[in-house]
Amino acid sequence: MMAYYREDAKVLSGGMSLIPLMKLRFAAPATIVDLNQIQGLDYIEEAGGYLRIGCLARNRAIVRSELVRSRHPLMSSAAPTISDPVVRNRGTVVGNLTHADPQGDWATVMMCLDGEVVARSTEGERVIPVSQFITGPFSTTLMPNEIAVEVRVPGATNFGEYHKIERKVGDFATVAVGVALQQQGGSVSRVGIGLTGVGPSNIKCYDAERIVSGGGLNENTIQQAAQAAAADSSPRTDHRGSEEYKREMVAVFVRRSLHAAAGIRAA
Repeated sequence: MMAYYREDAKVLSGGMSLIPLMKLRFAAPATIVDLNQIQGLDYIEEAGGYLRIGCLARNRAIVRSELVRSRHPLMSSAAPTISDPVVRNRGTVVGNLTHADPQGDWATVMMCLDGEVVARSTEGERVIPVSQFITGPFSTTLMPNEIAVEVRVPGATNFGEYHKIERKVGDFATVAVGVALQQQGGSVSRVGIGLTGVGPSNIKCYDAERIVSGGGLNENTIQQAAQAAAADSSPRTDHRGSEEYKREMVAVFVRRSLHAAAGIRAA
């Protein structure tokens, strides 16, 4: 159906992004391709060295997953903060990624974890890093004939936190920061730091990651990483807060997470 209708079709999984756009007349697709009657697309499983999440896996299932809780603490920390219970009951992780809202939480989480989107069409399959999948606000590399069928995360991490400020339950983030770490022998072997709500798209903090990666966490590296992450942000003053406040909160949240990972009591 996607190969036939292409730009005239939209895929429906949870509908938490598509239906509001249609209601507001921002989208008027000629054809809706509903995936919900296809069995076996709601999996959350480990296979081939990856955590694999099917395109019909709901946010609520991520919240309740013992596998996610034990192996991917950043995802476990972020999942309960996604919008409100109604949206979590229906909305999907993959749908959130394909919508590519700059305020979307899952893109930041997946960037931190080096996640990949698996896209499928009648012509075959592509695997796209999330950092390359989202090209800008509401824009992805997904082709008109493709469906994002899965997001997958390599390996596991032993620390992860997602900190988020919102004015009320269900609101978009004023500022949100995700941090994931894998530590071995006192050194950081893998790290991901990402930001939500402080730029035109989700931000992966490469400079802050380089400061932390390969060594131990101490007060000096934590402060440097926090400042580097704040420098990577590009917030705008709006009804949620000033540019200065948002940038400072990025630094605060990065410090808080890295202190927790290092077992250092934050000031």
